[in-house]
Amino acid sequence: MSFFSKLYVGSVSHRRFKPAKHYLRYRMYWLLLDLDEIDRLSATLRWFSRNRFNLFSFFDRDHGAGDGRPVRAYVEDTLRRGGLDTRGVSISLLCMPRILSYGFNPLSVFFCHNRDGTLMAILYEVHNTFRQRHAYLVAVDETQDPPARHSADKQFYVSPFMDMEMRYDFSVRLEGDCVTVAIKGSDSSGPLISAALTGRRRVLTDRALLGLFFTHPLLTFKVIAAIHWNALLLLLKGVRLHDRPAPPQTPVSIITNVRTQS
Repeated sequence: MSFFSKLYVGSVSHRRFKPAKHYLRYRMYWLLLDLDEIDRLSATLRWFSRNRFNLFSFFDRDHGAGDGRPVRAYVEDTLRRGGLDTRGVSISLLCMPRILSYGFNPLSVFFCHNRDGTLMAILYEVHNTFRQRHAYLVAVDETQDPPARHSADKQFYVSPFMDMEMRYDFSVRLEGDCVTVAIKGSDSSGPLISAALTGRRRVLTDRALLGLFFTHPLLTFKVIAAIHWNALLLLLKGVRLHDRPAPPQTPVSIITNVRTQS
């Protein structure tokens, strides 16, 4: 049985330019979940479940408002608050699944497409290790050739090693067999960080999932361990900590400054 949902296998890289140089790269994988077929995936795949324990699972409360309601309803409400038409919209979510019921996604990306298949909006959902989340919604210029490019001022505290006075530049491509999400962060004195996730598509099957369980063991556990390990390395390099401010008053920031491709 074939699905619209897909599996992407690739890597995440992160480069810091100042005040100390630091680089990391890890092998990763993600699911691109069509929100309308998660229940069918759960009923069909032996190793994947929705809102219950399995080798791989998806829990609605891990995304959106965190209240456990279906994520599609949350995304549609968010699109409408951004002044976007949700009639006939298809929504897919790029994220890591829970592994043995444990999950943590520093970044999840919702891709929202019109009836004709054109990309109408992207919703970035950011989680920090303090159990907080925030989202950035951007309406995509349908006349713009890929990749989709846009910018946003930082609104949400993620890393204790970065100040809040930053600006993000996004470059996103989802087409063919590949997905790429690249983010550059700058402060008043220039580039600070550059991060990217890249993946190549694989067919989503029980065999593929089981294979990844052994070739990339305990992925989500390793993600949270790697975050703390690299934090220790930054401390040893003398990078100072920044105080954590109160979270944004609104759960979603609306981005209106879509940029044309350069």
